Amino acid sequence: MTNNVMPVRRNLNFHLPAERISDWNHNSVHISHFMNAMSIFFPVGERFFIDSVRHYRDRVSDPTLQEAVKGFIGQEAMHGREHEEYNDALTAKGMPADRYERIVLKLLNFFRRFTPKSSQLAGTIALEHLTAILAHRILVDKSRLEDCEPRYAAIWHWHALEETEHKAVAYDVYTTVMKNRFLGYVRRCFALIMSTAIFFIMLTPFYLGMVAREKGQLFNLKGWWQVTMYLWGPRGVLLRALPDWLDFFRPGFHPWDHDNREYLAEIDSLVTEVESYKAEAINTQGAAA
Repeated sequence: MTNNVMPVRRNLNFHLPAERISDWNHNSVHISHFMNAMSIFFPVGERFFIDSVRHYRDRVSDPTLQEAVKGFIGQEAMHGREHEEYNDALTAKGMPADRYERIVLKLLNFFRRFTPKSSQLAGTIALEHLTAILAHRILVDKSRLEDCEPRYAAIWHWHALEETEHKAVAYDVYTTVMKNRFLGYVRRCFALIMSTAIFFIMLTPFYLGMVAREKGQLFNLKGWWQVTMYLWGPRGVLLRALPDWLDFFRPGFHPWDHDNREYLAEIDSLVTEVESYKAEAINTQGAAA
């Protein structure tokens, strides 16, 4: 490993209020459903990442990297579990999240069947880079989650922190097992282009499909303006992430060249916050009984 950041598995439950699934982000249906559409990818996507890295685990001799792989797998498993609950709330709301997730799974199973393990690992590090730079935008601009429904804000904050904490693990495994550096470089660059294109080609209709199911929102110009500014405005998530996305194509790139570990100091307070939600849920269930 090229840094001293060790991912840690944290077993957190967020007890998301299902009734806020459509407007949890600044009361905006459009922004909320854009984020919700991203959640659809996570349960099956995280399992794909785990399988891709686990396949090469026996080829890793560095004990520190072996321990990091263990933490990576544990974190991704927890992300998948919590976003399954998140996506179940979408389905219960009448959104076709379960159908969309099956589409993602079919695509990933196609890659499992018809592409070599090395390409699957390259796709994993490409998507890990994409999630890491989007996570960074959430961490660096606190307004993204301020004044949002707190439990939804907490799950996205947690996910962003842990994506940051383990952002280099799959990459370090890749550079360890790919002996031909030039081929490894070409493969990872191609993987980022393809993975990004496929992700947004799928994300966009998922997002539109959910917005269309919200009464009056498909032609809500204010909603469209909100999500456009959120993504592509002067402080837009995608606009600000673009330079970091491009940096992946630099031959000597490493994820920790973007050293944002100072945000990991937020983890302890977040864990305390989430534990309070668990206590509230227990008290609420007791009162209802």
